[in-house]
Amino acid sequence: MIPKLPFIHTFKTRGRKYVYDVNTNTILSVADDVYEYLNTGIKKNEEISDDLKSKIEKLVDQGFLSEKRIKEIEHPYNELLPHSLRYRLNTVTLQVTQRCNLRCSYCAYSGKYEGRTHADLDMDFETARKSIDFVLENSSESHILSIGFYGGEPLLKFKLIKQCVDYLKQNAEGKEILFHMTTNGTLLRGEILEYLVENNFKLLISIDGPQEIHDKNRVFAANGKGTFKVIMDNIREMNKMYPEYVKDKISFNAVLDGTTDFSCTKKFFADYEEISDLNVNTSFISDKYAKVNFDIYEKYRIQYNYEKFKVILSKVGKLDKKYTSDLFESQFARLKQTLYERQYSKCINDKEHPGGPCLPGVKKLFINVDGVFFPCERVSETSDPMIIGNVDEGFYLDKVRAILNIGQISEDVCKNCWAFRFCTMCCSAADAITELSREKKVEGCPSVRYNAEKELEELCVFSEFGCNFNSDITFAAV
Repeated sequence: MIPKLPFIHTFKTRGRKYVYDVNTNTILSVADDVYEYLNTGIKKNEEISDDLKSKIEKLVDQGFLSEKRIKEIEHPYNELLPHSLRYRLNTVTLQVTQRCNLRCSYCAYSGKYEGRTHADLDMDFETARKSIDFVLENSSESHILSIGFYGGEPLLKFKLIKQCVDYLKQNAEGKEILFHMTTNGTLLRGEILEYLVENNFKLLISIDGPQEIHDKNRVFAANGKGTFKVIMDNIREMNKMYPEYVKDKISFNAVLDGTTDFSCTKKFFADYEEISDLNVNTSFISDKYAKVNFDIYEKYRIQYNYEKFKVILSKVGKLDKKYTSDLFESQFARLKQTLYERQYSKCINDKEHPGGPCLPGVKKLFINVDGVFFPCERVSETSDPMIIGNVDEGFYLDKVRAILNIGQISEDVCKNCWAFRFCTMCCSAADAITELSREKKVEGCPSVRYNAEKELEELCVFSEFGCNFNSDITFAAV
């Protein structure tokens, strides 16, 4: 029997036509007549030939084209949440200060975002100790703890960081402690650097590209001068003194400014000797909570997409890798992890939840200078819905659960969305500062579906040209 409303999404590349079968999480390469019928004909209840009917029925017999929809939006960890919060905390980031020695134009605290500005506020050791004790008391099933330090610029509170490290070493018996930090890199020298190396800190250093691009946005607070030279001098000295540490523990975060020249950024990360072999994470200037628009020039889009296209050619063996940029490796890794390595199923469950939210508080817990809990450092600290507890009272279970099940506020949309597995919207997408907003969240749905379709197309193009993602890719061909 031919279904009337199969839960599917149709898309095509230049070479082939495809159906994404939602229930089984499978990509089907289909013939033209099958595609046209499933794309438009089935909605018009068109008459079909016996040959086409046979092809459709074959798909149905193989378990595809089911009409089953999600009945209820609920995160799979919903019932396990209290247990996880009580016993499985594993990653915490302490905001040791809100002060910073820089004034970056796109910073979350620059005044261009809702409710967040630079402040002369520091975490005291009593709050840090309570935070650490809370994590230790609620992590008995976690053998590894990852402890991060965040700002502002965290190294302005170097003494507090040392106190925290010492306290953890004295009190985290039986656990492996990993330390990490996001830093602007201007203070990485002398005693500070020696201590970070000694304690095996993993560092994420912010640097946006060559001097003319980096210094456009990242300047010192005291005099407005660019920070590039200071950072690069520090990195050069690090390479000289601790080459193995740099290789194993240092990575960079580059914020892409769409009003600059992308080709210069690409060339810098490829050719600059001190950083050319290290990992680089890239992202565009964030528009979450933004009160202003950040431009991306058309020339920048063209350069960016051209370099991305070259990576595709490289991955399918049509271009030598030396002509491509490593800045896109993280995107390829996401495509591989999210789409190629997706799990297949017989059908969707009655209860499902869109992808996007992590397990708030468990996989990531951000504690600000006052000891207030947030799901991560990317949400606004002025937002009431994002406050999920504090060091004195513990977690607010109802608020954590609301964030975990953020899809419930748009349940009518999410239950019928073909891209629910690929959704990237977490609680911040619905954050209206005073409440979680259905309207605000749904505004992001078209973008999510568009990006999901483009990623499906990219995956199929890779396959069409013979890219095997290090193993044999599986498509169901009809």
